[in-house]
Amino acid sequence: MHSLAKFIYFKILGWKLNGSFPNVDKCVVIVVPHTHWVDFFLGLLVRKVVNQEINYIGKKSLFKPPFGWFFRWTGGAPVDRSKNSNTVESVVQIFNQRNVFRFALAPEGTRKKVLQLRTGFYHIATKAKVPIVMVAFDFGKKEVKIAEPFNPTDVQKDFEKIHQFYRGVVGKIPEYSF
Repeated sequence: MHSLAKFIYFKILGWKLNGSFPNVDKCVVIVVPHTHWVDFFLGLLVRKVVNQEINYIGKKSLFKPPFGWFFRWTGGAPVDRSKNSNTVESVVQIFNQRNVFRFALAPEGTRKKVLQLRTGFYHIATKAKVPIVMVAFDFGKKEVKIAEPFNPTDVQKDFEKIHQFYRGVVGKIPEYSF
């Protein structure tokens, strides 16, 4: 699958990869911008290109038949996302239960235009004591950019760093880009 994914990504689609995925067993991977449903499938392809298991969460009803097998196979983990549950704590618990968990999410929280990222990813990384890895899906340059991991320390400085990394990155739907 790794060779096939590389062939599709580099040769057929003509995309580039800037950076390499770090050799860490646990991390929070923030992927920006998330402007279209195709981002999910690009993410599945990229995880095969970088040859790493990268996980995500979904509401637990997705993990029931008939498609539950697909979401588990692609790295998904079920969580209770009802109003009474605490998603941050649920994900931290998954980190604590597993030896390997590289949790990818779109911190915009929507595919529409946002001016601020949601902060749940930051709280998860802090509470789970894992680094954050920034990944940009830049459709303007046909490039996926991967940053070195960093440990959250100072919210203001860390968010300045995050905003700087994603400045100028264009999503599949450019007007929705962060």
